[in-house]
Amino acid sequence: MQISKSDYLMFLKHPAWLWLKKHSPEKLPPVTDDIQAIFDAGFLFESYAEQLFPDATRLGFDNFDEYRTLTARTKEAVDSGAKTIIQGRFEAGNITCICDVLVRGDDGSFDLYEIKSSTLAKPEHERDLAFQVEVIEGAGYKVDQVFIIHVNYEYVKNGEIEAEKLAKTTEVTDKIKKLKEFTQDNIAKAVGVAKSKECPSISPSNSSPGAFSDWLDIYKTLAEIEEYSIYHLCSPKVDMISQLEALGVSRISEIPDDFNLNEKQRRQVHATKNNEVFVNSQRIKEFLKTLKFPLYFLDYETLSSVVPYFDGLGPYKQLPFQYSLHVLDKPNGDAKHFEYLHTENSNPIKPLTKTLKSQIGTEGTVLVWFEGFEKSCNELMGKIHPEYEKFYHDVNARVVDLMTPFSTGSYVHKDFFGSASIKKVLPALIPELSYKDLDINQGAAAQRLWTDAILGGKREGEKEKILSDLSKYCELDTLAMVRIYQHLVEISGESDGVKVEV
Repeated sequence: MQISKSDYLMFLKHPAWLWLKKHSPEKLPPVTDDIQAIFDAGFLFESYAEQLFPDATRLGFDNFDEYRTLTARTKEAVDSGAKTIIQGRFEAGNITCICDVLVRGDDGSFDLYEIKSSTLAKPEHERDLAFQVEVIEGAGYKVDQVFIIHVNYEYVKNGEIEAEKLAKTTEVTDKIKKLKEFTQDNIAKAVGVAKSKECPSISPSNSSPGAFSDWLDIYKTLAEIEEYSIYHLCSPKVDMISQLEALGVSRISEIPDDFNLNEKQRRQVHATKNNEVFVNSQRIKEFLKTLKFPLYFLDYETLSSVVPYFDGLGPYKQLPFQYSLHVLDKPNGDAKHFEYLHTENSNPIKPLTKTLKSQIGTEGTVLVWFEGFEKSCNELMGKIHPEYEKFYHDVNARVVDLMTPFSTGSYVHKDFFGSASIKKVLPALIPELSYKDLDINQGAAAQRLWTDAILGGKREGEKEKILSDLSKYCELDTLAMVRIYQHLVEISGESDGVKVEV
């Protein structure tokens, strides 16, 4: 039973994750298109990072037969004196790894480089590299220095992509050395789990803190979970779940009153236990009084990529390619809908801004959901095109976050599950509106499909449907805000059936 570095990292996240991969992989959720898009982005960054080693011998594999010969081909490259090797494979007993980059020193030892598409060198990267060092040294070679090549978040595209500026290198040699005993101990444990005939406990309490959220999503597909179980607690931590399990608590309603919870969790538990809606009508009234007609309900869909598509953009910066705008001119009026969707392989800022300027007016409140996001988009567009900086500055000065009554606890419903996300608030308050009915119903899918169809030249036969689906998705975001706003207006008058906080 051979353990690869991905197997090892799975074990560190949760022992059952490794066991299931080895023995019952069909029980693990498949890789979704959105997750694959993240992998593809990492491969794209990797292709640029590899340009830092222009004289390298590139090995790798494209099929299983090539994978089987990769270890032998790597040894041949090393024995023939290759200075730099990309995608070489090493084996040492029952552990194996493929290394991103190895650079041979004058003394015959190797410097090891791992390429990651994150903007920082993270602890999980160090554990990855520590495993690789064990394999390489177990195969009879010496590792000298260890580095992580990651994304330079400060990079701004200006013309052709410059790999030496896009990528940043951080040395982690000393940190890797300190992980030696930890790595050897956990490799032995991982091998034992992989060889075991029985699956370890799948409880989320056995996951590492950093992987808790990911494993919790998997756990919900493996076990029958009640709708109001402790695993639906808002932003739970692994220690918290461990303590609740030890107390024999399985439902949110059973959580003791003196249990240590944060404010959002306390609100959720209280609402669930009492099966009531809690509204602070006075605070909602005060919030509504800050709004000035006409009301503009605005939502962006954005492009974000590790390798910037357009000049002025940096890695992972959010650039709008679409917006939906509902306008309510007066109380009790009918909302009018406007929109823009960029359909050409070009920077969308200018045409999007010109259209928005003609529709949003210079007076009235601009309502968004999670103002930090929309404001940062506006700031970015104004920075890239300074002629629009004042316009976006003025828009931002008028922005009010419609999420505020929900994020501050002025409105609490057990079916929000402690969240202030519009995806949680909408079905609880306006059940007749649903994202589930849409073919595109998540921001990640919107970004991926737009990028494929418009910038990537893919999905030619699907393009028109994708554009139509994008329009419906973005429109629902702002229609949802209109309906939630109208609900707040109604509820602030202490409607029947609602318990109002004093």
